Amino acid sequence: MVFLGLGIALCHLPPGLAGPCCNGTILEIRPKHHNQAQVDIYEKQLVPFGLVRFGVAPDHPEVKSYGAEDHQALGIPGEELPGVCSARAFVGWYNGLPENQALAPDLSCDTAVILGQGNVALDVARILLTPPEHLEKTDITEAALGLLRQSQVKTVWIVGRRGPLQVAFTIKELREMIQLPGTRTILDPADFLGLQDRIKEVPRPRKRLSELLLRTAIEKLGPEEASRQASASRAWGLRFFRSPQQVLPSPDGQQAAGIRLAVTRLEGVGEATRAVPTGETEDLPCGLVLSSVGYKSLPIDPSVPFDPKLGVIPNTEGRVVDVPGLYCSGWVKRGPTGVIATTMTDSFLTSEVLLQDLKAGLLPSGPRPGYTAIQALLSSRGIRPVSFSDWEKLDAEEVSRGQGAGKPREKLVDSQEMLRLLGC
Repeated sequence: MVFLGLGIALCHLPPGLAGPCCNGTILEIRPKHHNQAQVDIYEKQLVPFGLVRFGVAPDHPEVKSYGAEDHQALGIPGEELPGVCSARAFVGWYNGLPENQALAPDLSCDTAVILGQGNVALDVARILLTPPEHLEKTDITEAALGLLRQSQVKTVWIVGRRGPLQVAFTIKELREMIQLPGTRTILDPADFLGLQDRIKEVPRPRKRLSELLLRTAIEKLGPEEASRQASASRAWGLRFFRSPQQVLPSPDGQQAAGIRLAVTRLEGVGEATRAVPTGETEDLPCGLVLSSVGYKSLPIDPSVPFDPKLGVIPNTEGRVVDVPGLYCSGWVKRGPTGVIATTMTDSFLTSEVLLQDLKAGLLPSGPRPGYTAIQALLSSRGIRPVSFSDWEKLDAEEVSRGQGAGKPREKLVDSQEMLRLLGC
């Protein structure tokens, strides 16, 4: 039996490095609810822990909330211009994901625009605006910290197609942005007209979030907060009812210089609410555009069914359609929604289904070769995977490098350097 998912996964090993080498990580664990089973976890990176290591802002070590292999393209003119990149790549850059280390975002502009209003968008905005000295004791990479120290970004706009009641971020992230040192919040009171009455009808978590947005937008500041905001050198704001239409180039056509936004209005009610263009547009000058409009999984192998439109593996309660013994969980099962806790719960549910099938005699019950067969395959290809003991060596090296700077670790970001440290 094979389990495909995020965190608990059988991941494909990428083509990676040529010749005999270390490639991907393999862990072996014993599950709690079946004492004769052994679970092998395959990770495509040279180090384990995926999202926990690479998917979260370094000043949020307690929150791990992203997944999936790729980002949703904007599909608009100018998207290919320098100065435009995905929030996923930006997060990977400051978190030390090797594949994103060549990103080197240009932070010499005054204004950045983030498209999308979820937690990832707020994470990216917070990293862009947080005083660098507040990040020095986190595990952010030294290269990213060095570039952030030189950043000229003073204003960040977080743009969404719909309104305040449809934002996807959570109250904790919003509160942190409102209280961010040296930063003031910009909200247009006009966006909140009539919201007070509609808030009463929404579920409690959404109600608390909307009430905080409303208070921030319309209430008069107290003397202390007014003084704090008046002295702030940086600012962030939410732009509602705006949809990206085109990235505007600089006069020489070599750089993003702004974004054209279609003004929208809402149609429908409840979950069916959607944004439709009004025919009006506005141009927002900026030198950096970060897209955070969604994520998608990628197909793993032609032998595994995949729905490219939805970005999921067709399944029934985690059972992969038409492939007995193959299971999936996480975003590749249900799409890119929820945080780590949601995905953990989803993994437990898929595991329960797998155990039910095993008890019902729907799966082979005898011994299976497991990693022994995989080991022979890798050996025949000249590949030596990274073991957990190998990871412990890399872990010790990172911790040692971080100690001198008072950081929990200094992440290794160069795959070739990791391989040299392991003697590969």
